[in-house]
Amino acid sequence: MKQVFKYILALLLVLSCNNNSIEKPKKPKDLIKKNKMVDIIYDMSIFTAAKGINKKLIEEKGVFPEDYIFSKHNVDSLQFAKSSEYYAYRLEVYEDIYSKVKLKLDERKLFFDSIENAETEQKRLETERKQAKRDSLKNLRLLEIETKPVIKTKPNRVKKADTIQR
Repeated sequence: MKQVFKYILALLLVLSCNNNSIEKPKKPKDLIKKNKMVDIIYDMSIFTAAKGINKKLIEEKGVFPEDYIFSKHNVDSLQFAKSSEYYAYRLEVYEDIYSKVKLKLDERKLFFDSIENAETEQKRLETERKQAKRDSLKNLRLLEIETKPVIKTKPNRVKKADTIQR
C-alpha cells in the first residue's frame, strides 16, 4: 500500500510540474525602447532613494514620484508594466538594462563624491589658513615683545654726602 501511495504521489508531482510553463509575453505595440527604460528606471531609483531619506518632505510637497517620472518620459504606467514584463522575460536584455542603470548611478555617485571631496578639501584649506593667520598674529605679538628696546636705566644713586667733609 505504501508503494502504491509513493507512485501516485510521484505521478501527481510530475504531472503538476509539467503544466506550469510561463507564456512568453508578446511584444507590446507601444514597447518602450531600452535606452528610455534605462532612464525611467534610473529616475525611479533616484526617487526611491530620496523617499528613503526624507519621505515626509516629499509627501508634504505633494510630489508623486511615479506620476512625475511617467509624465517626464511621456509614458503611462500600463505601457511601463508591459514593457517591463516583456524585457524581464528576456533575461539578457533585462540584465543589460539594469547594468546600464547601475553604471549611470555609479557615475553620478562619483560626480557627487568628487564635489564632496572638493568641498572637504576647501574647508580643510580654509581651516589651515585661519590657523596660520592666528599663528602669524601670535608670532607677530611675540616678535614685538622680543624686539622692543629694553632700556636699562641705572638706578639713581644719590651720593651720600660725607657729613664730615662739609
